Amino acid sequence: MTGIAAVQARMSELGRLVAPQPVVRTATPAVAPTTGATTGTSDATFASALAALGVDAGSLGLATAGTAAVPAPAPATPASGPTGASLVEAARKYVGTPYVWGGESLAEGGLDCSGLVLRALADLGVTDVPRTARQQMGMGTPVASLDDARPGDLLVFGGGTHIGIYAGDGRMVDAPKPGKDVTVRDVYTTPTAIRRVLPAEGAAPVSATTTAQGAAADAAAFARLAGVTA
Repeated sequence: MTGIAAVQARMSELGRLVAPQPVVRTATPAVAPTTGATTGTSDATFASALAALGVDAGSLGLATAGTAAVPAPAPATPASGPTGASLVEAARKYVGTPYVWGGESLAEGGLDCSGLVLRALADLGVTDVPRTARQQMGMGTPVASLDDARPGDLLVFGGGTHIGIYAGDGRMVDAPKPGKDVTVRDVYTTPTAIRRVLPAEGAAPVSATTTAQGAAADAAAFARLAGVTA
């Protein structure tokens, strides 16, 4: 009976240690100002009590003897720089500017379609942009269809005879033709090509290979949890 009583007493003691109650865990036990007695329970002491019950303190994020708690990494900051949305806003500033063939600055009295694209990108600090719509048609990466287009994508028409900047919701910013001004209007026909030259807000490039591998790994993990062989 004496042995059983001792075990029960030890279990009761450990139970008090791990029972839900306010616990102050500090790297160095606090010292009472008058008596010098320690107050609170350190992570190492708490971890030792859990270890006696067969619980891994490391899995709970507690520091054990001889180790220090590692702070969580700060969240990543989205990359700054021009985006598709900012390109639309840069182009909108020229709404009302007269169409001038070959124009690429207000000093020339106006802009043509490719001059608007060049000017709006230059305002965002994007340089080395080709001058003509047919050349700009080779910039960036292809977009499959207007349904997949995002604001800021370049819309090319007539095999490279005209170009505009997609503004979203089936609208675009462009310099239409002589006698017209830069305007925001409906996309009037199916583009010959759609090119993405700037990322969406806060977007980061992700390869298709990486995405597929990640999806397969997730599926296998869920299958294992469910007891199913993937």
